[in-house]
Amino acid sequence: MPAPKPSTLRPLQPNRFRPPRGQKRVYLPNFTLTLLRTPFAPPNYATFITPLHLNKLDVKDYLYNLYGVEVLSVRSYVQQARVRQDKPGARLPKPRRWYRPRASKKMTIEMPATSPFIYPEAPTDFTAWDKEMQERAQETREKEQKAMGTEGTRMPKEDGKTLREQAEELLKGKKAWRPGWMDWDLGGRPKGEVGAGVGM
Repeated sequence: MPAPKPSTLRPLQPNRFRPPRGQKRVYLPNFTLTLLRTPFAPPNYATFITPLHLNKLDVKDYLYNLYGVEVLSVRSYVQQARVRQDKPGARLPKPRRWYRPRASKKMTIEMPATSPFIYPEAPTDFTAWDKEMQERAQETREKEQKAMGTEGTRMPKEDGKTLREQAEELLKGKKAWRPGWMDWDLGGRPKGEVGAGVGM
């Protein structure tokens, strides 16, 4: 009886990355992942702000199928927001009505060391986004919020300083007092303006 022939072995293949695939098929995802700038983290780590209902397997499946990113591990934590007075965006602020905003969820993924991710440098010229106007609008909103709050009664008014300076100039004789109606004509326009004259 002839001896059995040894079976041929298949060549060894490297252990390829095979992330778990979710069973729920989502063709048009209705959520947003916000990539955070983490300059102190290693290049193979990335942090995202994710919705609260998203889990680790969803993030792995999402990044692999859409961007081809291999995720080795995921760490997540939920950050509670601070308690504040009244709800943001309320028409009439109500003091001593405490409200806690919705919590935020962050996930940090670990990628292979062979495919690091380097975040692009932060822009220095913000003229295309009109940053100066946005900063001025933010300062104006903060001033209005402080004036409407409990601290508004203790804040010094801006026009109080100018009135005090004008009164000191009048007392010292630097300026002569002049009635305000003398600077306007009968038509309700400032004198010297184009088209100013007697109202018909």
